[in-house]
Amino acid sequence: MNQNRAILAGAAAVILVLAIGGYFIFGPSNGSGAEDQVDRSAFEEELMVPGPLGDMTMGDPDAPVTVIDYASLTCAHCASFEINTMPLLKEHYIDTGKVYYILRDFPFDPIATAGFMLAHCAGPERYFGFIGVLFRQQQSWAFTQTPMEDLKALARQGGFSEESFDACMKDQKIFDQIKHNALRGTKTFGVRSTPTFFINGEKVEGALPWSDFEPLIQKALAGRGIDSEGTPEGMSTPMQE
Repeated sequence: MNQNRAILAGAAAVILVLAIGGYFIFGPSNGSGAEDQVDRSAFEEELMVPGPLGDMTMGDPDAPVTVIDYASLTCAHCASFEINTMPLLKEHYIDTGKVYYILRDFPFDPIATAGFMLAHCAGPERYFGFIGVLFRQQQSWAFTQTPMEDLKALARQGGFSEESFDACMKDQKIFDQIKHNALRGTKTFGVRSTPTFFINGEKVEGALPWSDFEPLIQKALAGRGIDSEGTPEGMSTPMQE
């Protein structure tokens, strides 16, 4: 029990850093169109810089469209996107070489941090499998009275022993990776709620249904700005100050 408290206390540091850091939101540019294009290119280049341990990705890095997803494992809207929209995105665009998908950790609380740490400890080949299970079984661990024990039970089903689970929760390199992604997402890219997507550098907030999300991918494939005709607003979970 004391060890679980220590794990949660350590993970809470991520949330404290985010709260102290505040938000940095990019405002509209007053420059020329050429300057805007330079700013856009620089912003996209900065978005593509991975964390210290690299990015967790699916698809072809040379795909014409890149989707970066900032999510929290205790965000119900993120779970909805994972369950209802992600399978279609993967089938029709990621697996066909049209979309390169990057998932970045943006935990809202210590429990979400612990969940991301577990997925990272599972290794690159099993990372997205664990993420899928954690989202689909969100109610059975994230919002219970004993979330760490329930997370550990899921970890055992995935092949973790109690010793390997506890070692994972103490992995400082993974913890620092998650903290880096979350803080950079907030201060550099203006992420303030989850899920937040960047589609070829353009921000889309909220879990959109497939009928609204797919047209944004099609616009990006056609080389059109996804904001050109207005972007629908999806359901999202705001970060608490």
